[in-house]
Amino acid sequence: MKAVGIKQLKARLSEYVRLARAGETVLVSDRDEVVAELGPPRHQRADDGSVDAVLDRLAERGCLTRSSRPKEGFVWSPPSLGLSPEAAGELLAELRGDR
Repeated sequence: MKAVGIKQLKARLSEYVRLARAGETVLVSDRDEVVAELGPPRHQRADDGSVDAVLDRLAERGCLTRSSRPKEGFVWSPPSLGLSPEAAGELLAELRGDR
């Protein structure tokens, strides 16, 4: 990884773009503070609006980590409270009646 000041970047922009094209990341600094990164483009996926596309985009930004478990055939089931469906329904009806 290379670092370059803005003045030098302006003077030799083509050289640094070639480095980025080759896969190298160049840190751009202004008064000894890193203010930007110049590097190869990140892989862009078509965002079709699906949940997977949104999760992929968030994972690429570092906002989440995708599970290593396969998602095919996965069915989520809530933990059991030890109640029969009928008893759970009655309890919910009673709780909702207070609204």
